[in-house]
Amino acid sequence: MKKNLTISGLLLIIATLILKFSGLLRDMVLAYYFGDSNEASAYLVAFILPNIFILFFATGMKNSFVPSYILAAKNNNAQHHFSQVLRVTTLFGIAVTAIGIALSPIILPRMYPDFNADTIQLTITVATIFFVSITFAAMNSVYEAYLDAESRYSISVFSQTIVITSSILSAILFSEQLGVYAFAYGYLVGAILSFVIKKLFFIPKNSHTIFGKLDKKEIQPFVMVFIPVAITVMVGQVNLIIDTIFAGQFAEQAVSYLNYAKNIVHFPQAIIGVTIGTIIFPVLSKAVANKDEQQFNRSVEKGLILTLFLLLPAIAGMMILMQELIEVIYQRGAFTKTATTATATVAYYYVGSVLFFSLQNTINKAFYAKQNGHIILRISIFSVFLNIGLNFLFIYLLKSYIGIPLASSVMAVVYFVLNIIVYQKTETRLNWPYLMKSTGKIILSLGIMIAVILLAGTFLKDLHPIVNILITSIIGAIVYLTSSYLLKIDVFSDVVKRFTKRSVQAK
Repeated sequence: MKKNLTISGLLLIIATLILKFSGLLRDMVLAYYFGDSNEASAYLVAFILPNIFILFFATGMKNSFVPSYILAAKNNNAQHHFSQVLRVTTLFGIAVTAIGIALSPIILPRMYPDFNADTIQLTITVATIFFVSITFAAMNSVYEAYLDAESRYSISVFSQTIVITSSILSAILFSEQLGVYAFAYGYLVGAILSFVIKKLFFIPKNSHTIFGKLDKKEIQPFVMVFIPVAITVMVGQVNLIIDTIFAGQFAEQAVSYLNYAKNIVHFPQAIIGVTIGTIIFPVLSKAVANKDEQQFNRSVEKGLILTLFLLLPAIAGMMILMQELIEVIYQRGAFTKTATTATATVAYYYVGSVLFFSLQNTINKAFYAKQNGHIILRISIFSVFLNIGLNFLFIYLLKSYIGIPLASSVMAVVYFVLNIIVYQKTETRLNWPYLMKSTGKIILSLGIMIAVILLAGTFLKDLHPIVNILITSIIGAIVYLTSSYLLKIDVFSDVVKRFTKRSVQAK
């Protein structure tokens, strides 16, 4: 069982890396063809509103369906449960598509009144294409959640890569003829392909049926769990909409700078935080099903420490090399040096949101595994109002769109702290001496790494940015892992012990 879990985890990491690099490549293609132009801003804004519902289905479904499916399988009711969830989700997806297409021309001009007429019309048309994709995204979400429940994480992630790859290829082939519409049409084609491929090759043919009557007794308990969880997931995207609305008050290029910066800075979160959460979620769900509270809490603690151990050095290295990273990734074609400097400046202020949202992902999984997502819903809704207030405050104080990422970081800290407090009141208390001791060791090891990197940087600053990034990354990794081994950070020591044990057995 452990061997299978390890293999699944490795495949998930590989698949997630491919997915996130493809997402980064999509941004690079957008930057190359459209830079920080009005077209780029229109595309980015157009995607945000439909993406609320795409995430509503995709992430909300995984967080709700995995524990409910595991429980249904234990009660020999998996096939019926799967079919019922798919039917109601498909109907809901069709409804969202229809409503989104009808309301986009009404809502978007009011959300971005400072956009010129051509930009807002482009935004509406692109958003309409994305809304058509939602029906397929809804059905895809159930299939991907099923694959996660079966610990076939990599297939679920690779299917998402199909959507992004289709969008990239469409942009490369047709951007001169279609402009940013090429991204949207490519996304729609990718969503359809992803659904068809999973349906034909990865989902057992007799495991479910899309058509048929709805069983209210089966659906109602699931929907009662799914709705608050999905709304909680939507909050992050709602906060992103708020950020773009505030950014729209400045030059339209501000929307592009915020998007490019956020995607770069949040890259480690997408790789590390999401991967750890995905791997531990079935473990937590099974611990709940087996009523093993000790295993449940230990998994949460390990998830938090592992997130810190992997994420902190990645963030630190990124902050030191931010200008070079953005130059290497984006600065070509229509993306100028001025855009690089503006994007790098924004990126520094997003750091807090990366760290604390990554840690929050583990806490969320703990609540979702116990089907208690409704408990943190109120905190999530509060974060929306907090984000609005902080945006007003920091924009007023700084007189710049720099206040927007700063507001996101401060909001993330408050959001995580409030959720930890609620977790301590509603669940078994975490082992804080262990958490604090391990965190202290990680910070000490991180400090040593930063000192060495900064010292080495005085000799590397005149090198080509790519060479600088590679050498600095290698030095940082060696110093950090060596320090971690000497300080006996347990999550790292466990890996070393397992590797050593397997090497001895092989001999």
